[in-house]
Amino acid sequence: MELQLLNEQGQAGAGVAAADTVFGREYNEALIHQVVVAYAANARSGNRKQKDREEVHHTTKKPWRQKGTGRARAGMSSSPLWRGGGRIFPNSPDENFTHKVNKKMFRAGICSIFSQLAREGRLVVIENLSIDAPKTKLLSQKLQGMGLESVMVITDTIEENLLLASRNLPHVLVVEPKAADPMSLVFYKKVLVTKAALAMIEEMYA
Repeated sequence: MELQLLNEQGQAGAGVAAADTVFGREYNEALIHQVVVAYAANARSGNRKQKDREEVHHTTKKPWRQKGTGRARAGMSSSPLWRGGGRIFPNSPDENFTHKVNKKMFRAGICSIFSQLAREGRLVVIENLSIDAPKTKLLSQKLQGMGLESVMVITDTIEENLLLASRNLPHVLVVEPKAADPMSLVFYKKVLVTKAALAMIEEMYA
């Protein structure tokens, strides 16, 4: 597999060879879906709390006598059938949302995403990406010069200037290869990988 290579000015050069085991796999939509959903679910933490009938503050007095009123039987006003009563299956912050995906499936899913990005022309390799000062404008101009707006930048080491400049750009994410997650790879329109980071990705997933 050969990927497009840009120099630091964004000009196209000769292609760079990439491992077929990482960037030449078949597209497996079901696997990618499973990996992305599992990643999103595992990042989720419960933040809703509802009360069951034991926790709501109600009197334990029987609302009316058992027989003779013509109405349905009622024991307590905290019953889930009553307005203001407790929930039968309340939401809890301790609820577990995790989905299990084993390492082999996760690695295969990441490789399938990288392969599809390469086929669609959304994966671009650059010699190096750096800026002289931690200025958002400098990074924005550099990326626009390459025709990149919504972009995930994968670099071997994150320079401080690059990290600080990217924080105020809502559609730019700068990460190291080990932090490249399936959700971000799918979300961003382009993925820009430095040549050194490409070698690290091949070493991790080949």
